[in-house]
Amino acid sequence: MAQKSCNHIKAISELKTAAEHLCEECVKLGEGWVHLRTCQECGVTLCCDDSKNKHATAHFHATKHPVISSAEPNERWFWCYLDNTFATY
Repeated sequence: MAQKSCNHIKAISELKTAAEHLCEECVKLGEGWVHLRTCQECGVTLCCDDSKNKHATAHFHATKHPVISSAEPNERWFWCYLDNTFATY
């Protein structure tokens, strides 16, 4: 990982990746999304804050799972909600 990172990001020992390139919650609602993010604690992939429903952030508020990664092709970064920290890998 490059750049400074918090202890939550440093604790990641195995990258969780999207099983499918979709937001399961948006699919249930019959809606679309802009970008996808994968929770590094449980592995769920949900839509980003540029999407109407902001499911990844809602997941953080519901679970307190702190770190997400981009599920977009050719993007290699983490974001920690608790520490407002961004790091590339």
